Amino acid sequence: MQGSPTSNGSTSNASTSASSTVSTSSAAISENTTPSTNAAVGTANPTLSTSTDESIARSHRSALRSIARVVSETTTPTPPDKALADIAAMLADAPALVLTGAGVSTDSGIPDYRGPRGSLSRHRPMTYQEFRYDPAASHRYWARSFVGWRIMDRARPNRTHFAIAELERAGYVRGVVTQNVDGLHAQAGTENVVPLHGDLATVMCLNCGYREDREHFDARLAAANPGFLQRARVDEDSVNPDGDVDLSEALVAEFTMVGCERCGSPMLKPDVVYFGEPVPRQRKEAAAKLLEESGSLLVAGSSLAVMSGYKFVIDAQRAGKPVAVINGGPGRADARVQTLWRTPVAPAFDALLDELEL
Repeated sequence: MQGSPTSNGSTSNASTSASSTVSTSSAAISENTTPSTNAAVGTANPTLSTSTDESIARSHRSALRSIARVVSETTTPTPPDKALADIAAMLADAPALVLTGAGVSTDSGIPDYRGPRGSLSRHRPMTYQEFRYDPAASHRYWARSFVGWRIMDRARPNRTHFAIAELERAGYVRGVVTQNVDGLHAQAGTENVVPLHGDLATVMCLNCGYREDREHFDARLAAANPGFLQRARVDEDSVNPDGDVDLSEALVAEFTMVGCERCGSPMLKPDVVYFGEPVPRQRKEAAAKLLEESGSLLVAGSSLAVMSGYKFVIDAQRAGKPVAVINGGPGRADARVQTLWRTPVAPAFDALLDELEL
């Protein structure tokens, strides 16, 4: 998921801690392919690549190109002391919109995609077209997610989430648009949050639109798959950014999927945006409203490799709003922004709280 399952996926080069393991952060469903497949645009799924519906195949290929995008250093970062002073002054001038990516959640044990330890080095995310039009792919995802989701569900907010919530309470932050699908900003107390790429806490039916709480759905899966979790024990460090894990084909074949509680359809999907899938209109409008009401944009823990995040920088600058980035690795917008603070996000937000005397 795009965040990071999303065509506008959550991604990050941020390296906030050695514990980096789950488009936050970001959402794009993880597919069990080798790293070399990442660059094989258009050939990763022969079924879709030769689809009789060319529009589906074209969207799939476009999603693969987005996943494979490499972000490299393009400019010289702002000196750290100046970056701290400039961002503190920007927040003091008017409340900012904070746009967060997977680098904000790595200290919670959730790995990012594009960081040094990112999950893209092991596998590539599944596209929406694969999930929607390849029954074997969606079945494989749910088997893997059934095991991995409970590890993701144990993640708790870290000090960066709490720092951003404190900045909001103090009036320095107007709200948060997050590319992550972990729900940790809300858990930390941030009131104005737009989960751009959705939230793993809800499952939706693609047939009738029925929405179901993930914990209730998990209980139904457990009843349909007695003993499966015991047979599929995995290392917690192997969980992917969207809460799934690698399983053997034999275990995947054993898994029994359940249907929608309302209509019985097996076409159930986590309520997150996959690579190759557009962000829902209501979320885009809510995020745009927060940007309009903010005096500036602060990007934290995101490489902005996908357009759904990068577009906020473009829109902010068109509106004459200053933009700053705090990230541990290179980003797509680095050469465009006024302040580029190359640092892990957690100590940066600690320093901001001190600078603003909070």
